[in-house]
Amino acid sequence: MAEAVGDDKIAEMHESSMGERSEDVGVRDGDWNGNEAGVEDVEVEKVEKVYRKIDRRIIPAFWILYFLCSAIRSNVGLAQTMNSSSGHDLEQVLHLTAKQTSTALALFYVAYVVFDFPSNLIMTRLSPRVWMSRIVLAVGIIGACFAAVKAAWSLLLLRFLLGVVIAGMWPGMAYYLTLFYPPSRTGKRIGMYFTASQVSAAVVGLVSAGFQKMDGLGGLVGFQWMFLLYGLCGIILGFILLWWLPDRPLPPGEPKKVPTGFMKWLPTSPPVLTGEDAEIHYRDLSRVYHPRPWNLKDLGYVLIDWRLWPLVLMYFGVVGVGIGTQLYGTVIISGINSGFSGVTLSLLFAPIWVMDAIAILLVTPISDRFHHYRALFFSLAVCIQIAGLLTTTFAPRSQPWARYGGLLMVGFGLGPTVPICMTWTNEIFQKRHGEVGVAAASALVSGLGNLGSIMTTYALYTGWPEDAKKGPHQYRKSNLTMIGILCLSIVSSVVMTVLLKLVGNKPSSKILSSGSSATEGEQFQDGAARRELQQRGFGRMWWSK
Repeated sequence: MAEAVGDDKIAEMHESSMGERSEDVGVRDGDWNGNEAGVEDVEVEKVEKVYRKIDRRIIPAFWILYFLCSAIRSNVGLAQTMNSSSGHDLEQVLHLTAKQTSTALALFYVAYVVFDFPSNLIMTRLSPRVWMSRIVLAVGIIGACFAAVKAAWSLLLLRFLLGVVIAGMWPGMAYYLTLFYPPSRTGKRIGMYFTASQVSAAVVGLVSAGFQKMDGLGGLVGFQWMFLLYGLCGIILGFILLWWLPDRPLPPGEPKKVPTGFMKWLPTSPPVLTGEDAEIHYRDLSRVYHPRPWNLKDLGYVLIDWRLWPLVLMYFGVVGVGIGTQLYGTVIISGINSGFSGVTLSLLFAPIWVMDAIAILLVTPISDRFHHYRALFFSLAVCIQIAGLLTTTFAPRSQPWARYGGLLMVGFGLGPTVPICMTWTNEIFQKRHGEVGVAAASALVSGLGNLGSIMTTYALYTGWPEDAKKGPHQYRKSNLTMIGILCLSIVSSVVMTVLLKLVGNKPSSKILSSGSSATEGEQFQDGAARRELQQRGFGRMWWSK
């Protein structure tokens, strides 16, 4: 919603949207089964059509940008094993020690943790469309510069700069969705574009086999071609997004604010919806989304909210294992069978992320339907990861394919955890603190949670020399450490669930003053989830009887 809209104007429009029966646009207040907000069948279809239009505008663009940024971020992990037989992998070309490599990998997450929070707050003040485009453009430029690395110091510097410019992308995408979707619809959408990370890991692994064939072409080794071409794709995409991504949706009839300063030189993008569609969307979204200016006091209330910390610990474990698997996947597979060639490692790396993507598509839509049980879906997925790591660690070394199967289980379990954790964060903090709550909480959960990534990239696998020694127990302690932080994630989700039951999650007084009752947002959220449940056919299942 537009930042230029004042509190009085918002309250007036919100009260109008809540108090009128809008038969002319197909959305009305009413009861679902007598006591929850709902809509008539014909009107529901209009609402669904509106969100399908928004999906077509936002989700493919987010998928592509996340695919490219994930590829650029993770290419360093693949470069460690590319063309190693000819002496052209990253470590041999730059004469890196194992500690320097792990330091370079970890520096990215140090910068990410430091700059994630301010980046997301800046996004709430500026145009989210422009800020997202800026992130992708900068990631492309830094990514292309990796092709010019000649020594350890340049690798360390570029990894740190990459963390600086990409900070805020993931929580920013989640925040951006809350400007267009109510909470009961965001989990599936986050899952939809989050598959880009998994597909990226799979495709980049496969494509790296082709880049290895380009080794020596034009005086560049294989990994340099990889860095350069992905970086150029990111630069092009950054410019395209300026024209494509929509700005915040405005209340119907309100003129768009005329840009000033540097912003007036940037291209504008058409609104995501117009006419009746815009009216339907505004009335549907305004029941749970109440934009209002925020100040440092509002931000302070978010920072001291205890609900942050269980979510941070949940994210810490799963993202640490996810990044550890992504950056050290080929290293772990080579430890299973040291006879695998670089091309074989790349090909075996891809199925891990195919399993990850399959799990996302299967689980996240159902977790939206049963959004009161997000902790259960999260914990079950983490248990699958733990089972996979145990298999990879303790299966007989004479059965390398069984150990590899454990990695496939890890990939499947990883898929739904990050989207569910981020969706739950937005769900809790949007209701309690509004827009600033979503922006700050998603950034803090993502940023502080990525301390897990620093730990797994710096202290485990090749960064832990004693654990990396060849032998039957190679990487065993690293795998067990990842199991330990996954257990922390499960415990945190249980603690969060219990505390929410005991303490609750009532909206702040400012949210209540915008015109909604304490239970209204939750009722609408439940009604929207139940409406989708019935439409998808789940309403006829035994668990809904």
